[in-house]
Amino acid sequence: MTDRGLDADGYIAREGALSRVPEAFAPVVEAARTKIAESFGPSLLHSAYLFGSIPRGTAVPGVSDFDLLLALRREPTDADRAAAADLLAALDARFPQIVGGGVLLFSEAVLLSELERHDLGWFIACLCTPLLGEDLATRLPRYRPTTLLARETNGDLALVVPRWRERLARATAAARPEHEREAELRSLGRSVSRRLVRSGFTLVMPRWGGWTSDLAASGEIFARYYPERAEQMRTAVAVARTRSGDAALLAMLVEDLAPWLAAEYTAVHGEKTPRG
Repeated sequence: MTDRGLDADGYIAREGALSRVPEAFAPVVEAARTKIAESFGPSLLHSAYLFGSIPRGTAVPGVSDFDLLLALRREPTDADRAAAADLLAALDARFPQIVGGGVLLFSEAVLLSELERHDLGWFIACLCTPLLGEDLATRLPRYRPTTLLARETNGDLALVVPRWRERLARATAAARPEHEREAELRSLGRSVSRRLVRSGFTLVMPRWGGWTSDLAASGEIFARYYPERAEQMRTAVAVARTRSGDAALLAMLVEDLAPWLAAEYTAVHGEKTPRG
């Protein structure tokens, strides 16, 4: 792998591996493997994957979350989502190494569909580490850091910004209890900041010619091409890394950086292919 996250042929290299899981998180991964098999079973589960800092080897005990993607043999139901939430809650309660996380559920058909070829398909092939079952990456192409990939991964940012504004307005409403306000602002801050940093990076990814999931590196690569927005993007990186719920910082990100980034993204790469 090069220092730009590419293999010898110039394709984006898969960034994680079970061999890179830090020792402190190995028991969590093994417990997850067991619980997934128990909760879903071979008739329903096609395959399971880890993604995020744990398989990349950069996770920090007591700070990092635990992220899974489950590929099902059919479309997920509400009962499947409840089972996934229970699975994650059990892991979170048992292991202090992790702080929350998420479980994504998709059908095998959706993950391999032409519509998702340069979004969820790419995500599986490049950002997910196989944990159980057949690896869907063997049925997907290899990927280069192209404008097509940029468009299909983050070309829908303009659709997300209005929802962020609504959440920010609700979170800062005077009538809300303080503890609810703080929890919602932290949750929103995490979502907004991570999405903005990743969108800022993929905006310039084809020009830079590589891939990284490192938030700080992503922010600095973006800053090379948009120095006038560098400090705002560095603020987004800081919010993402500290899980800050500062309302003023979030307002700046949602009301200024996000609309500008969405417009620039559309101008440079176009809009993502509509879903449903």
